[in-house]
Amino acid sequence: MRKILIALCFSCIIFQLNAQTIQSPEQFLGYKIGTNYTLHYKIVEYFKTLAAAKPDMVKVEQYGTTNEGRELILAYVASANNLKNLDEIRKNNLSLTKGKSLSTNNPAIVWLSYNVHGNEPSSSEAAMQTLYALVNPANTKTKEWLQNTVVIIDPCVNPDGRDRYVNWFNSVKGKEYNIDPQSREHREPWPGGRTNHYNFDLNRDWAWQTQIESQQRMKKYNEWLPQIHVDFHEQGYNNPYYFAPAAEPFHEVITQWQKDFQIQIGKNNAKYFDENAWLYFTKENFDLFYPSYGDTYPLYNGAIGMTYEQGGHSAGGLGVITSIGDTLTLVDRIMHHYTTGLATIETTSKNAEKLLEEFKKYFDDSRNAKNAEYKTYVVTDDDESKINAVKNILEKNNIEYGTITANKIKGYRYFTLKEEEVSLKKYNLAVSMYQPKSTLVKVLFEQKSKLTDSATYDITAWALPYNYGVEGIAVKEKLEIKPFPSQTFAIKKILPAYGYLFPYTSLNSVKLLAFLLKNDVKVRQATKPFVSNGKEYDRGTLIIIKTSNTHINLFSILNSAAQKFQVQPDVVLSGFVEKGADFGSKDVVNITAPKVAMLTGEQVSANDAGEVWNFFDETLNYPITLLNATDLARLNINKYNVLILPDGNYRTLNDKNIIDKLKEFVGMGGKIIAIQNAMDMMAKKDLGLKIKESKDENDKKDEYTDLKKYADRDREFLPNSTPGAIYKVDIDNTHPLAYGYPDFYYTLKQDDNTYEFLKSGWNVGVLKKNNYITGFAGYKAKNKLKDTLIFGVEEMGNGQIVYLADNPLFRLFWENGKLLFCNAVFLVGE
Repeated sequence: MRKILIALCFSCIIFQLNAQTIQSPEQFLGYKIGTNYTLHYKIVEYFKTLAAAKPDMVKVEQYGTTNEGRELILAYVASANNLKNLDEIRKNNLSLTKGKSLSTNNPAIVWLSYNVHGNEPSSSEAAMQTLYALVNPANTKTKEWLQNTVVIIDPCVNPDGRDRYVNWFNSVKGKEYNIDPQSREHREPWPGGRTNHYNFDLNRDWAWQTQIESQQRMKKYNEWLPQIHVDFHEQGYNNPYYFAPAAEPFHEVITQWQKDFQIQIGKNNAKYFDENAWLYFTKENFDLFYPSYGDTYPLYNGAIGMTYEQGGHSAGGLGVITSIGDTLTLVDRIMHHYTTGLATIETTSKNAEKLLEEFKKYFDDSRNAKNAEYKTYVVTDDDESKINAVKNILEKNNIEYGTITANKIKGYRYFTLKEEEVSLKKYNLAVSMYQPKSTLVKVLFEQKSKLTDSATYDITAWALPYNYGVEGIAVKEKLEIKPFPSQTFAIKKILPAYGYLFPYTSLNSVKLLAFLLKNDVKVRQATKPFVSNGKEYDRGTLIIIKTSNTHINLFSILNSAAQKFQVQPDVVLSGFVEKGADFGSKDVVNITAPKVAMLTGEQVSANDAGEVWNFFDETLNYPITLLNATDLARLNINKYNVLILPDGNYRTLNDKNIIDKLKEFVGMGGKIIAIQNAMDMMAKKDLGLKIKESKDENDKKDEYTDLKKYADRDREFLPNSTPGAIYKVDIDNTHPLAYGYPDFYYTLKQDDNTYEFLKSGWNVGVLKKNNYITGFAGYKAKNKLKDTLIFGVEEMGNGQIVYLADNPLFRLFWENGKLLFCNAVFLVGE
């Protein structure tokens, strides 16, 4: 008896020591959660502190680093037995996607992602509370859940954006926070903390993985493939809390089980909100269609993916008075996220066995291509680098691929929208639907968007063949697929000769050009096709002559560039060609290294400016100067010869002196590249471009037109809406803006702005009649979007204005637009 008492006393002492060692967020930080914002490094320290205090329950792993050097971490929380076998659990979970039988001891996996938008900061604070609740010995409920559930917590997906917001807020708040929404602490300045270092929205990047944070995170995500994923967000502070089930439209690939379990989770969340008399809503606003969100991407990968939205975000501060007179505090916001996080884990634990059964069934169906109309997708092109670009996006998403040996196949041809026989080009890549990732494959290759509701939250079309500018064929049969070759050919070294010819057909060609110009190589370009040594070369071909480059180690630079960018040059022994212009002709022009600047800051779309900035930094590795648009009046822009105006609302363009300054800049040889709304605003000035007055012959107004139903007020915009549809643009590929393209281009249209054809300029890309391809466009927008300029060049004095009605760098995933943008920067005007 005495031994039993001693053992019990010893156990109590150990329990008390553990309880003392495990600090609550308040004990660790020195303030109550919600009374201050916590910088990212302190959040990381807290997670590491709890992992050190409870190594049998918590493991913290650094999975990456942000652009600004901040740690990206995951915390794995599990029972002692499960944590000990964590990697085995991961492997067993993945084996379910490949057909392995379900084991009785497989735990369900819940992945909680916080703060993907940096200025929606309550969720990272809630992440600390959630971790503490899971490991706190006094909380017996969470210990029960962890017996059959592993929880993965990413406390901050976007640390750079979060710290940008938190540092700003801490710099402007007073001793006491101010609840007046007009006060400065509720008015976050440009660019805000929503985005990452490059002003990129990471919640649009799950599938495309253009950003370093996404690339590192998705590698880990695809190593686990959880059954549940929650993406924690914030919305306007006047809105109640939102949780699943989601709103229509649902993509057709989402299973009934996934829909039903969203409802089950929502009901459990609602139970706790009802107990506390908290307001919430479901089935509104947040749909499940675009594949690159934190809810849809998990859904297309077998999970129950969900978004949770708390009112607050950047305007919430530490407290704000809402439109109905309530004071919403950060403490409230944290508590709501904390509650739904734990409620979701609870629902998962109670249904772990069923979740795992349905997860396995999902992937069994995927591997058997269940309900798949098309069994094989094939892309083909004569440029290997374009096929490799498709290969790269498939590899990022763990999609299996290979190649086929046939010369011809029959199937649905994306470029003609018809079922027909297609001759394959030099290179091809094939994707079978008989694989674990077939659902995601179907979504990414989707030919026609099938929307159950047109009021969607984002773009509605993205098919990879249009996106990457490669011939695509969807085949109804299962084709025999061979392993993809590791490298089709090796780049051959060049030897000293008269000159060298590089093809100009893809983004790799532009990267090579930028590299050469940075290294002071004098580059020329053919403006007409020619024949040399019996080989035909297209316009745009880059020509490097030895005698023009005696000041540098030309052969070393060219060999390095060819290897780095995988572009094979041809050697020429003479400047004389059999057909076309000799290399000394006026039809062979010099390409000078451009000095590039871009307007940014207030008045400019942070996302669009960020795309350009990131593209120059990370893709082209070419210098660009960022200038504040509000400083334009006093800037010396003549230090540059290319000025980029991304999408934005340029109030400064209403100043006549600014317009005169821009005219002078162009007249003296400068070049302006105006994109989307920047183009629209310049069309309202006396610069040659005119907005088209569109008259819809089919839209005849009658006396009852203005009689509208109040219940339809949220849908009145739809007839004029184009949230993101694909159109075919007719291209003049004899113009430098379109070098490297066929006579067509697929653009992603996001507005219904139309422009008259340029009378004294070059109409390089135009929409004619019946050029709609796929995605939602309202009937009025469809009728309007015809016979309009999309891409044009206006010559003015010694310079040019390049007009881009659509953004060719959209979210940096519209791969086929990148060459066109680079042509605008490097080639137009040479």
